Amino acid sequence: MKSLLLIGGGGHCRAAIDVIETASGYAVKGIVQPHEEGCTPVLGYPVLGADADLPALLAQTPTALVTVGQIKSPALRQRLFENLRALGAELPVVASGRAHVSRHAALGAGTLVMHGAVVNAGARIGVNGIVNNLALVEHDAEVGDHCHISTGARVNGGARVGDGCFVGSGAIVIQGVTIGRGCVVGAGSVVTRNLPENSIVKASR
Repeated sequence: MKSLLLIGGGGHCRAAIDVIETASGYAVKGIVQPHEEGCTPVLGYPVLGADADLPALLAQTPTALVTVGQIKSPALRQRLFENLRALGAELPVVASGRAHVSRHAALGAGTLVMHGAVVNAGARIGVNGIVNNLALVEHDAEVGDHCHISTGARVNGGARVGDGCFVGSGAIVIQGVTIGRGCVVGAGSVVTRNLPENSIVKASR
């Protein structure tokens, strides 16, 4: 059983803890917050230090996971991930015991797959991703680095999602569609055509 440092102690951290408690092979060591002062335990797990303490904390517990959420911009998660990588942290893939990840799929370092999610055969997901509760990444789909596939979203077979994208709750990416990097697909949207980089799509009313 490997101990995990969690980087960020907000709402997404709470959801991540619930996933880790069902995953095999990992146990939460504690939380790292931007500033340690005044921080209270998160679901009973202690705050071990602040960002400045990371080198010392990683010397004792070298495995870590970014547990800051991602709404729209991936900038903060990406910065934290790259800092951890520069410090030599081990950044595992963590999947809920109630998710299905095909053994024929490929997931990058630091990706979290949450309850009820499905990552099907031939799918590829980059580093530092979130595949949230009940999300689907279908066969042969590709999701880039630092992406959040939100609750109940569907990325269908052969679709391509570029780096740094946010696909909102219940959104559907039709099979074979390509979404450029940095796109925001709003909750409930249906993407039926290719999207250029940095597009913003909202659901039709």
